[in-house]
Amino acid sequence: MTHYETELSALKQKLLLMAGHAENAVNQAVRGLIEKDPDLCQAVAVADDELDRLEMEIDEDALRLLTKAPLAQQLRLITVAMKISRDLERIGDEATTISRRAMELVGEPQLKPYVDIPRMAQLALAMLKDALDAFVNGETARARSVIPRDKEVDSLNRQLHRELAGYMAENPNTITRSLHLMTVSKALERIADHAKNIAEEAVYLYEARDIRHQNAF
Repeated sequence: MTHYETELSALKQKLLLMAGHAENAVNQAVRGLIEKDPDLCQAVAVADDELDRLEMEIDEDALRLLTKAPLAQQLRLITVAMKISRDLERIGDEATTISRRAMELVGEPQLKPYVDIPRMAQLALAMLKDALDAFVNGETARARSVIPRDKEVDSLNRQLHRELAGYMAENPNTITRSLHLMTVSKALERIADHAKNIAEEAVYLYEARDIRHQNAF
């Protein structure tokens, strides 16, 4: 392995480290909501700071590697790494949003059983894992399989918003809690969107095809 290839491998490893922090932040935020645990909610801010730091490091590393006249495949890897790091940083931002809303709900009576939100988190994180595995292992079929799964998360988000709107219409005392949960649901829907973006980037990396805004099949 050449020195350049070693540096590219290190870039990928840093991305995976960032992905681990992003996944952990989402898990902590959702657990903080469900368990009414302010310590878990506050821990998300630490993870978000680390994600911000790693995104800047990856950008610096990528820009330095770009100056060394990479081959086409290497160029795609570097540009994809920068895009994926941005998606991971935004996942961290969404986790922070969830944790802040969870903090607001810690002292409030629970509005409804938390079924939809953990399900959305599970689906979104499974999408993220598969997208990243596809990126690491060059599995474009696996990456493509992630993309349509975004629709299930979208559907759960719409369903929960309708249910919470019904609560607000029937009882004004539920408005604040409902709005917090709507924000949490929307954040999870956006996390799934970022996982979908990563899957699309994995396809671009290995097939040199941009499948964004297209039917991937």
